[in-house]
Amino acid sequence: MLRVDERVHDLKDEMRRLSGEDLAKCIQCGKCTAGCPIAPDMDVMPNQVMRYLQLNAEEKALGAASIWVCASCTTCSVRCPEGIDVARVMNQARKLCVERGYRPGEGRVPLFNRLFVDSIRRGGRVHELGVVMRFNALTLNPMKDIGLLPRILQKGKISLLPHRIKGLQAIRRLFAKSKRFIKG
Repeated sequence: MLRVDERVHDLKDEMRRLSGEDLAKCIQCGKCTAGCPIAPDMDVMPNQVMRYLQLNAEEKALGAASIWVCASCTTCSVRCPEGIDVARVMNQARKLCVERGYRPGEGRVPLFNRLFVDSIRRGGRVHELGVVMRFNALTLNPMKDIGLLPRILQKGKISLLPHRIKGLQAIRRLFAKSKRFIKG
């Protein structure tokens, strides 16, 4: 006798609730993967993540490094013939990963994310040099990019000191309002 797990659709339904996207519409055509500029660096292709979510394979979907290396460029979403916003699904998968206590497949990405957002919180925009320096220090590789610094500074690509925007108070109010949605 064939037994069907009653919770087989739990993850798919949860993703629909969180993202508004109906993963049941995914036909596994692979267009999201074919157009993804980050796919060569992924351990699990975007269409496979979608399939794992459809099949309630929570550990495989939320444990994939792919959900963390996704650049959210929305190429996958634009290419989807079913109109699924795959980038939004990946973003919600990252949130679920953290909420459910999974160790992210790409362990350093959440740290980089946190430093990036903290930089915006402090100055209203990203101070790239500060983020990279803090990231390298916290990952115990403080001299990692030091050889690139003179050329980058010379070309004016990044500034040595952070800049603060004029509307910093508005940014801080946004962060204060969103605090209840941000874990950590």
